[in-house]
Amino acid sequence: MGVWPNGPFGWAWGVGRPIGPGASWGLGLGWGFGCLGKSFHMAHNNILHLGNLLGLIVLSWFLRCGQNAVALIGGATGRVGDPSGKSLERPELDLVTLEKNISGIGRIVEKILGCTQGVCENASKVQILNNYDWWKDVKFLDFLRNVGRYARLGTMMSKESVKKQLENAEQGMSYAEFTYQLLQGYDFVHLYEKEGVNVQIGGSDQWGNITAGTDLIRCIIGKSSENGAVVGNVPVVFELTFPLLLKSDGTKFGKSEDGAIWLSPSLLSPYKFYQYFFWVPDDDVVRCLKILTFLSIQEIAELERDVGKPGYRRLAEEVTRFVHGQEGLEEALKATEALKRGNSDTKLDWKTIEGIAADVPSCSMNYDQVLNILILDLYVSSGLLESKSAARRMLKQGGLYLNNAKVDGESKKIEADFIVDDKVILLSAGKKNKMRVNDRVLCSTLLNEEWSITGICDAASLKTGVGGDRSSLICP
Repeated sequence: MGVWPNGPFGWAWGVGRPIGPGASWGLGLGWGFGCLGKSFHMAHNNILHLGNLLGLIVLSWFLRCGQNAVALIGGATGRVGDPSGKSLERPELDLVTLEKNISGIGRIVEKILGCTQGVCENASKVQILNNYDWWKDVKFLDFLRNVGRYARLGTMMSKESVKKQLENAEQGMSYAEFTYQLLQGYDFVHLYEKEGVNVQIGGSDQWGNITAGTDLIRCIIGKSSENGAVVGNVPVVFELTFPLLLKSDGTKFGKSEDGAIWLSPSLLSPYKFYQYFFWVPDDDVVRCLKILTFLSIQEIAELERDVGKPGYRRLAEEVTRFVHGQEGLEEALKATEALKRGNSDTKLDWKTIEGIAADVPSCSMNYDQVLNILILDLYVSSGLLESKSAARRMLKQGGLYLNNAKVDGESKKIEADFIVDDKVILLSAGKKNKMRVNDRVLCSTLLNEEWSITGICDAASLKTGVGGDRSSLICP
């Protein structure tokens, strides 16, 4: 018995439809269906974002209950493009990019859901499949004979995703995208036959594609005659959709001021991921605790009674642990403490500062350029403050911090002990303005050894003194 959710996920009450005599359908967190899976497509990149998180959570619920789970990667359908929710046809990807995306998505799914094992004694292991494995040898005439003969144009054109594109007179819809619903529909047929998957779940924008799957199962496996009449036993399969995950104001979750909330630490650090959920609006905290965590209703009710930050912190901790594991959560917590001004109790080390590299501007300077110079001069030469007079004003306001220790004197100089692990200094001016000053020799060493450390330094650092990210500033 199995479940296969397809497409982007949201969470709210959804729509369900059973197929088969005596069948019934349920609504909730997948209970009673036996096992769960999810389909991931790579239309733009090889990285999953917050919009995919709910599907992974539902998969994990089933795994934690000892059920089988299938995560399907759209290696074949990614070559066509899903028209659902789009007014324009998706751009075509080259094969090298597709293979890279397939591999990247597979690694993320395995890493996140692999953490489920060990959480419960009866937790199962997710099965990751690629639909290209069964589509690559299918010939066009065989597809028309075995699948196309059961497709009715009226039904296909009535799908909301199809009608939306056909309304665009200039763009229209290609035949490739028009047949996407048949490809996805047949995926359900294949998974039902080969893997025992009998429930398909997806976002509300996937409803048309999902119903195509149950219809094909009824026709192909149910031994339907050509006129649509069922002549054999009808397989019992289910379909279930959920609306997108929305905030209380009706906007989508998953966007910050800096862009999408990615699930990969290579694009968004565990620290920044943690911070996104820590600052979720008040009206959404309890709802997110119910949807995005595995806490009991009793635990959530207790957090709801405690007015203040406990709920925010617990939400951020639980979601970060699920996506990045315990190690990622500890990294995020340590970075959070490290970035608190005046928190001298948290000892900074190079690894902690490296963890916030993508979130803090940087520059590189030679060790001897930094040692024994006035701290106020370093604020100016690093580019964090425009002038020494600005640095003095900030000092009088109590807003200058070096490695989280308040700067308390205008004549204070950089000592060797101030350079964390002889590699980096963290400067703060005010509540939000920070700068990492990296040792330029260290950057050179890392590059020569071909270390790939995103945001720490790159070839530009050696030539211009600029750190790896775009917000970095030039040090003279």
